[in-house]
Amino acid sequence: MELAVVGSGEFVTGFRLAGVKKIFEVNNGELELTVEKILEDREVGILVMHGDDLIKLPEMLRNTINDSVEPTVVTLGGSGESSNLREKIKQSVGVDLWK
Repeated sequence: MELAVVGSGEFVTGFRLAGVKKIFEVNNGELELTVEKILEDREVGILVMHGDDLIKLPEMLRNTINDSVEPTVVTLGGSGESSNLREKIKQSVGVDLWK
């Protein structure tokens, strides 16, 4: 399983420097199609994106992302709803690792 990161150039730069191979630098117009493509990629186990980018996606795609176990979608930053990492891990693994 691989880690994939999608977002603006500023958002993905740190991940690129850290050695993440699946980097998708996109503009707003490309975001929806790129996320859909990543969700279909069976090699991706975790998708990281900016919280503000998640809000820009259509509601149906956001619902798909919220229900997605594989890949698990984690959002970082942003001013909107933040992804609860603990809940995502619980959803993916099936148990609460903090208990």
